[in-house]
Amino acid sequence: VQLQASGGGLVQAGGSLRLSCAASGRTFSGLPMGWFRQSPGNEREFVAAISRSGGSTYYADSVKGRFTISRDNAKNTVYLQMNSLKPEDTAVYYCASRSGNYYSLPSSYSYWGQGTLVTVSS
Repeated sequence: VQLQASGGGLVQAGGSLRLSCAASGRTFSGLPMGWFRQSPGNEREFVAAISRSGGSTYYADSVKGRFTISRDNAKNTVYLQMNSLKPEDTAVYYCASRSGNYYSLPSSYSYWGQGTLVTVSS
């Protein structure tokens, strides 16, 4: 599976961005997906996850109510809509496909995109 993340950029606090992750190489609709982020000096942390069908979604407490994960299996793409952005959301955001049981653990994910940088200015 090849994953290509895009949509990052510089935004002011309170603004919005939508990240996209395009998948290829395998039946996308069979893959649960997730978004993680990593800022300098910190470990990669869970942001959001979505089931194969999109019927179930999961969020880190820090983004709940502000971020929305979704997917379009016809387009082989998963999205992360980020609203009310805060400076502490600044990080490189990664999409990944899950093969393990625990949606919040990086070790449950087999394939990773290259990351897209989100910078939120105060």
